[in-house]
Amino acid sequence: MASLGLQIMAIIVAMIAVCGAIAATLLPNWKVKAETGANIVTTVIQMQGLWMDCTWYSTGMFSCTMKYSILSLPLYIQTARTTMVLSCILSCLGICVSIAGMKCTKLGGDRQTKSNTAFAGGTCFLLAGVFSMISVSWYMKEIISSFLDPSIPESSKHEPGGAVYVGFVSAAMHFLAGAVFCSSCTKRQREEQDAPPTKTSELPAQQLESSAGYNLQDYV
Repeated sequence: MASLGLQIMAIIVAMIAVCGAIAATLLPNWKVKAETGANIVTTVIQMQGLWMDCTWYSTGMFSCTMKYSILSLPLYIQTARTTMVLSCILSCLGICVSIAGMKCTKLGGDRQTKSNTAFAGGTCFLLAGVFSMISVSWYMKEIISSFLDPSIPESSKHEPGGAVYVGFVSAAMHFLAGAVFCSSCTKRQREEQDAPPTKTSELPAQQLESSAGYNLQDYV
């Protein structure tokens, strides 16, 4: 089983990862574009996210518009929404399950059960990382493809925003936490396979029969 210190570190990393996944899901700056007018005072920053589009003006004004229509959105945005929400759900579920499988808690039953529980929690973290990586990778691909496409006007081109990088970091942290908790089960099984067989103190059947016959003759 993974050491207690590694499990504590992994659960802390997982908590940071789920916070990052939730923040990346809600942030409006998945892709950004800065437009500078005649001077810096008229600078406008346009940001687009999974749920809303926001515009920030250099004067301090900030306005956002929600994306209510799902069917009108591109396929990669719809996919990013779904996979990021699944990533957040699986990450929260993984934290609850992994706490029950940790060595420092009294939940989860015996050692073998806790080992299997830790493995289940690690699997949730790995799946959360996979879903998060799918979202940010596809979204990043679309941004780069549009930016390099000469047929798209400059006014419609954007650059990756901070939410995309937060999603990448949270996915990597999910993978790290999942690997630690999944190793809890594999190491336990390896220890059981390498353990020497226990010796039994049973006597051979023939010896038992001969000793039984000898005892009966003593009573004749």
